[in-house]
Amino acid sequence: MAVLVDKDTKLVVSGITGREGTFHAMNNKRYGTQVVAGVTPGKGGQDVEGVPVFDTFHEAVDKTGANTAMVFVPPRFAADSILEAQDAGIALVIAITEGIPAHDELRVYNHLKNTGTRLVGPNCPGILSPGKANVGIIPASFFKEGNVGVVSRSGTLTYQIGNTLAQQGFGNSSIVGIGGDPVPGSSFVDVIELFEADPETELIVMAGEIGGDAEERAAEYIKANVSKPVVAYIAGFTAPPGKTMGHAGAIVSGSKGTAAAKAETLEANGVRVGRTPTQVAEIAMEILGA
Repeated sequence: MAVLVDKDTKLVVSGITGREGTFHAMNNKRYGTQVVAGVTPGKGGQDVEGVPVFDTFHEAVDKTGANTAMVFVPPRFAADSILEAQDAGIALVIAITEGIPAHDELRVYNHLKNTGTRLVGPNCPGILSPGKANVGIIPASFFKEGNVGVVSRSGTLTYQIGNTLAQQGFGNSSIVGIGGDPVPGSSFVDVIELFEADPETELIVMAGEIGGDAEERAAEYIKANVSKPVVAYIAGFTAPPGKTMGHAGAIVSGSKGTAAAKAETLEANGVRVGRTPTQVAEIAMEILGA
């Protein structure tokens, strides 16, 4: 099994006619993902390498049965694209777009929480379920099917942690990038809950970073609700306070949100924390007896 995306995923790509949208949609299709449609207003009736393009999400869903959307449109249009996908009945929206205004993210978050649509992202690398489906920009060639679930705030950390695990012989059930913006659609807790319920996942790896309290909230949830072993990595032990580090949400305010504080909270709640990606893989080997 896998979480969120699998062989039943039918993907519609918002912004498929743009350069990045085309490149990554076709890359996902070559991996084996069912890319059934694209959406670009004003370009309905065209196609991108055989994938039909529609003017609206409603048309795309009606004609193709799409159940998952990937958003690859400029920041000023992304919030409306996400909300249109939800209105058309899409169950899962994966927003790759970076730079969406925080007030737009908040508007989308507050609307979606009262619906049946799950948002992953924005500003995320997407989701890969090895051997089943790849939705986003994760370099799938690194990874194979297995029993380690990975959830990460950082795209490049997702790849680094995943590749380090792969080099030690581990495969993955799913790899989920939740993004590093201040108002993410899905949190560590949301994804860890899915991994806990997934029979294929035997070990959960979470890769966090400075800023916010997502890792601390995850630590409390894990202690109370998770039976599977969890290993964590926190980026930013040397980050200076008050300086945004890469992601809009990666900023330390006073003594809050530091890597050391996050690691301490996780360890106090039974989560082992690796200080490097290599150490994370070593802990995983120890736990799974690899």
